[in-house]
Amino acid sequence: MPELTKTSAEKSATSAAPDGRRLPEAGQEKARSLWGDAWRDLRTNWIFIVSSVLILLLLVIALFPGLFTSASPDAKDLAAHYLQKPEYGHIFGADWLGYDAQGRSVYARAIYGTRASLLVGGGTTLAVTVFGGLVGMLAGYFGGWIDAVLSRITDMFFGIPFLLGTMVMLNSFTERSIPIVILALTFLGWTQTARVMRGSVITVKSQDYVQAAKALGASTSRILFRHVLPNAIAPVIVVATIALGVYIGAEATLSYLGLGLEGASWGNDISDGQNQIRVAAYIMLYPSIMLSITVLAFIMLGEAVRNALDPKQR
Repeated sequence: MPELTKTSAEKSATSAAPDGRRLPEAGQEKARSLWGDAWRDLRTNWIFIVSSVLILLLLVIALFPGLFTSASPDAKDLAAHYLQKPEYGHIFGADWLGYDAQGRSVYARAIYGTRASLLVGGGTTLAVTVFGGLVGMLAGYFGGWIDAVLSRITDMFFGIPFLLGTMVMLNSFTERSIPIVILALTFLGWTQTARVMRGSVITVKSQDYVQAAKALGASTSRILFRHVLPNAIAPVIVVATIALGVYIGAEATLSYLGLGLEGASWGNDISDGQNQIRVAAYIMLYPSIMLSITVLAFIMLGEAVRNALDPKQR
């Protein structure tokens, strides 16, 4: 009676490539990972595509504002351009969206305000993710008194109203540059990231591959950064993506209140435009539109990433 099963040698022969690499057998799918599945979902998600295109356009505007306007955002000419109405036929011209009460181009200020907002939002998100992620990772991995101390410190900072505390900090500085605003936002903004990372690390550290690494004598730093962090970072990425838009809105709010950046900023322009809202609403309208589009793009991106990385959504 002929054999119905292959010997181990035959199996090796049929599943090995000429260069010695092992190939998947017929009918066997390639191993799938969380990141691979997430990217497969994102590529077909219209929310991710639209938000990514908008963010890419905003990045180009921030990096190369001269491609979109030749006008200076700080150039003033009260005699010639005081509250001059928009000339919608002059696309991309200095007078395309009109001039404000100081004779400055509304369009040029909207373009150059993109750089300040993205720098503050991106810088704050990076600082919050690094610091809050480190605190949460240490608290979740070591537990015990380290977790108790770090968690109580996190709770103390979490209990301070974010916007109010940031205003108090910025009010103590005479000059509020981009690094100062980033520092003030980071000082009270890291708590949520720390909490998310702590919970994710607590789940990951009990997995078999972490226990196996400990049994093999791997160092603590190697376990943390080679095994724990890569598998616990997904929820933090989602929080950071959504928070970036929140920080951009927070910067605009602080600038609107006179406690944010100096110079071209959407918050400053919205604040300046409120005094002429009845006679020249366009001064406040266009920076408001830019701010809303930017915040919405990052929130949409965060929602798409969250759905892709959440196994419950599949």
